[in-house]
Amino acid sequence: MSDMRNHPASTRKAVIYRMVMPAHTCPYGLKAVHLLKRMGFEVEDHHLTTREQTEAFKAQHSVTTTPQIFVAGQRIGGHDDLRRFLGKPIADPKATTYRPVIALFSMTALMALAAGYAVTGSIFTSQALEWFIGFSMVVLALLKLQNVESFATMFLNYDLLAKRWVPYSYIYPFAEGAAGVLMVAGALTWLSVPVALFIGTIGAVSVFKAVYVEKRELRCACVGGSSNVPLGFISLTENLMMIAMAIWMALAALGIAPEVESTQFLSQRMALEPPSLPGAVVSSTMA
Repeated sequence: MSDMRNHPASTRKAVIYRMVMPAHTCPYGLKAVHLLKRMGFEVEDHHLTTREQTEAFKAQHSVTTTPQIFVAGQRIGGHDDLRRFLGKPIADPKATTYRPVIALFSMTALMALAAGYAVTGSIFTSQALEWFIGFSMVVLALLKLQNVESFATMFLNYDLLAKRWVPYSYIYPFAEGAAGVLMVAGALTWLSVPVALFIGTIGAVSVFKAVYVEKRELRCACVGGSSNVPLGFISLTENLMMIAMAIWMALAALGIAPEVESTQFLSQRMALEPPSLPGAVVSSTMA
């Protein structure tokens, strides 16, 4: 199959047949039209508006799917075939990737910095670091809770406690989410700290044993049961963050760790701004 990127502009004309029905518009057809136009093709766009018309087209061209793209009278195929024809990469749904966790931690870090700025007027604070870990725990739990059954199945491949007591694989995402919410709120430290310390320690030991001792190649359940994130450093980091956060909050509760900036800021603000009384507003207005 020739590469159309080097062909003269006069030959850069494409014909596409795609489903455009009242109740359904093929998303791959839309993506194919967009790609062709972006690559400078003149597109002759044919809509298949009924199921009967679509089936007749597939029978005529001996194909099983639509859209179908033709360039210079040559049938290229569907959307993925078009990308190959144009020299574009094809996403492999089974390929391992760290993109989900990179995106997740980037967004929770930005959320923590934004929250810190909103509360204290400063971006980089120790409270922002605590919120980053808390937000990350909550979002990670949310991803797991999308399909608890799928998460539990993947989790049972390596977690030491879950292998001995299966219900733990179902409890874990709820415990992680609850601990994260409590840590963000700074409430019920007596509960959030032991929970985070417990699940974080069990998780860290389990990941270390599976990856670095037994040298197993597994997918990580950290972002849910349908992810292709490899088990290893990322999952270990997730658990170590929970452990660090739990220890930090325990030390702060005991008065050993310094008070976080947001608490100091709010305390100072309340001290400098005496509470206003409803009558004061009325009196000043009458005066």
